[in-house]
Amino acid sequence: MWKCSVCNFIHEGETAPDKCPKCGAPKEKFAQLDDKQVGLIQRSRLGNALLMELNGLLDAMEELALTGIEDNLDPGCVKLYEECRDFAAFARQSLKAEIQTHMDKGKWG
Repeated sequence: MWKCSVCNFIHEGETAPDKCPKCGAPKEKFAQLDDKQVGLIQRSRLGNALLMELNGLLDAMEELALTGIEDNLDPGCVKLYEECRDFAAFARQSLKAEIQTHMDKGKWG
């Protein structure tokens, strides 16, 4: 695996690409990742994919909660929808913080 030092794009291959497919940086801007770095990236892919899927579910949860708030059937329902909306926002921020932690530890790519 190779990592672009300009944009952090990860290229999987025996050699670095002639130019970065993301930012166009030349081949010289790629560094080969060592076995430990490659292992961290490969090990983290399932967990990171799960976090991204959860993010999509939280978006759907927030949309449903907002629709329920607008519907305004009764105070109990509105309270529950507001709690769900707030939880989705909290969980989304927690998820972003966890992804940032993974990135800081080289567990992303």
